[in-house]
Amino acid sequence: MVGYVMSRGMVNKVIVGADRILRDGHVVNKIGTLTIAIVAKRYSIPFYVAAPSSTFDLKSRVDEIVIEYRDPREVLEVNGRPITIDVEVLNPAFDVTPPDLVTAIITEKGVIWPPYHENIPRTMGR
Repeated sequence: MVGYVMSRGMVNKVIVGADRILRDGHVVNKIGTLTIAIVAKRYSIPFYVAAPSSTFDLKSRVDEIVIEYRDPREVLEVNGRPITIDVEVLNPAFDVTPPDLVTAIITEKGVIWPPYHENIPRTMGR
């Protein structure tokens, strides 16, 4: 759906939330956010992240982010009953969107534009 509506010119901007934003602008959010950002970039659609200042993690580096993997049964079963053949499942809950795909970050302290490694700490007062 995302690719279809963007390719048809039906979207003029994207705004997503975030579970965590690093000082360099990497955005950790629900799985699929990275895909949306990539498709938006392909179609030259601005991609914004809206989040409160409490979401910012100014200490962690992107290589320190641990992605949560959920129980494979979430996609293998419904009400405890198997719905597929015996397959291996990868069920990540989050992904990481790199800062070059983010147009700007919207917070209650203002809009933060690139370069994020300079402007995030400045805006967050740290």
